[in-house]
Amino acid sequence: MRWALNRLALAITSMVALAFLVPLAVATGQIAEDRALSDARQQATALVTVLGVDADPTLLTNAVASTTAGGAGRLAVHLPDLAPVGTTHVTDGQVRVAARDRRPTLAPAGDGVAYLQPTVLADGRTVIVEVYVPETAMRAGVRTAWLVLGVLAIVLVAGSTLLADRLGARLVRATRELSGSARRLGAGDLTARVELDGPRELQDAAHSFNAMAADLRRLMDRERELSADLSHRLRTPLTALRLDAEAMPPGPIGERMRQACDLLDEELEAIIRGVRRGTDGRGAESADLVEVLADRLAFWSVLAEDQERPWEVTGGDVPVVLPMPRSELILVVDAMLGNVFSHTPDGTAFRVSVSPDGLLVDDAGPGIADPASAVRRGVSNAGSTGLGLDIVRRAAETAGGELVVTRSPLGGARVGILLRPVEPAPQQRRSGRRPVS
Repeated sequence: MRWALNRLALAITSMVALAFLVPLAVATGQIAEDRALSDARQQATALVTVLGVDADPTLLTNAVASTTAGGAGRLAVHLPDLAPVGTTHVTDGQVRVAARDRRPTLAPAGDGVAYLQPTVLADGRTVIVEVYVPETAMRAGVRTAWLVLGVLAIVLVAGSTLLADRLGARLVRATRELSGSARRLGAGDLTARVELDGPRELQDAAHSFNAMAADLRRLMDRERELSADLSHRLRTPLTALRLDAEAMPPGPIGERMRQACDLLDEELEAIIRGVRRGTDGRGAESADLVEVLADRLAFWSVLAEDQERPWEVTGGDVPVVLPMPRSELILVVDAMLGNVFSHTPDGTAFRVSVSPDGLLVDDAGPGIADPASAVRRGVSNAGSTGLGLDIVRRAAETAGGELVVTRSPLGGARVGILLRPVEPAPQQRRSGRRPVS
């Protein structure tokens, strides 16, 4: 914007300067020409006065030599039937025409013009006084004047452009401040505010932006408190469920129920803490995908054994740190693994692949008929909430990757987070009943 304002000022001042300088340049040349011709008329008039006193050729020779034009060889007197006195630059025909018309004329001569002034002597003879004006005399001082006008125009244009730049700098600075604050707010920085600067209109916009940001933060704070309250309300049925689990006899089913209650309690506590912390407190957190996957597979592997699902893990030899809290990463992994257990029949095999390229979960089930509809938030053709794949999609975008929903090499569905293009490479495979560690 600043360069656009400078170009606008440059264009306007250049047009204004040209509108004044072109006529001034033409007028300068005309003034120089008129000055040279006026000087020629004065010298011709002075010699006409001498002719009125005495037309003796000897006297005229001295008179011609005493003038400026005569001394420079630019003045001559044409007497009838006599040779011209002085240096002439015109032809006899031009002299005869001037004598016949008996009026001052300008005749082209060499690299200039000749001013011809007729006068009638006392005896009735017509005498022509010639003053030669060269082109250099008619252009004397014109180039200097044009140079001065050009320098003046450059100074005026540069000065006006600099002034416009200084005036526009404040406008541009205020606009950039508003734009930068809008980007920070869009990126999740709820503390972004705009300093009131610039023209009144931009100050009004900045004031409205600050009010909007404050209202948005208050609204999000209320939403976080509401989410925390709703999560807390789940503790009552969870307590009843825990009591029932504690009352179950010892065994694998009871143990799994008690572990599920503990896990659910931890998840609720993490949700409440995360919601109350808000985006500001979670922005710098990160978690290791490999470690989280190992912990979650320890839970899901028990259910896989109960449902007689063959499964295997590929990769996991190096940490894969993602820029998101551990609680959110657990939610993502559970959504991907839970998708297999929820939408495939018992006994369906699945495979988990983890590497710096991303996380992929393949199954041998019926697959996903319409991947485009499956990733739409709140839309599900299988009777679920329709939020699982959307959770995975948002996590992939947070990590700088993308969600993958396609056909699995096992024949079913492939759901995963692709962090960068996958290059075929041999990988260590782990299968059986043990999660990645």
